[in-house]
Amino acid sequence: MAFKKNTHEGGCTCGHLRYKMTSQPLIVHCCHCRFCQRQSGASFAVNALIEAERVELSSGTVDKVMTDSPSGKGQQIIRCPKCRVAVWSNYFFNGLFERINFIRVGTLDDPDRLPPDVHIFTSTKQPWVVLPVDDLAVDEFYVTKDVYRKENYQRLQVVADAAGV
Repeated sequence: MAFKKNTHEGGCTCGHLRYKMTSQPLIVHCCHCRFCQRQSGASFAVNALIEAERVELSSGTVDKVMTDSPSGKGQQIIRCPKCRVAVWSNYFFNGLFERINFIRVGTLDDPDRLPPDVHIFTSTKQPWVVLPVDDLAVDEFYVTKDVYRKENYQRLQVVADAAGV
């Protein structure tokens, strides 16, 4: 399968829902919080954060499901209406609800292309999960400006400015 360097395609399990990321993500999180563990049924969740305008629905329809979140503000999970797979979420991340998609990296056709840039909430990671020594890992969350690459932080600022945040 041939890929364009800066695009990523993915979809749900049944194939009804297909999407395309039209650029590289802002950052990729590997979240080890207990909420992500419970919600995913796994030891962590890997999400690629990207501007919503850079995600195109190629085929199918989506269901938007509101659920609880640790912040108490809730999160919206975008699911395939047929197989119910979660393909991305929208959080109240820096006041940018529905402007930043948290793409589930496991729904990409080639998830190997987006390894984590940072491991977050490692204070609650499973003790048997061993992180690579050279990976950036923080106990809880981080200061965005300190972790994002400069050009990606600028992209995030454009979205925040447009939202008036």
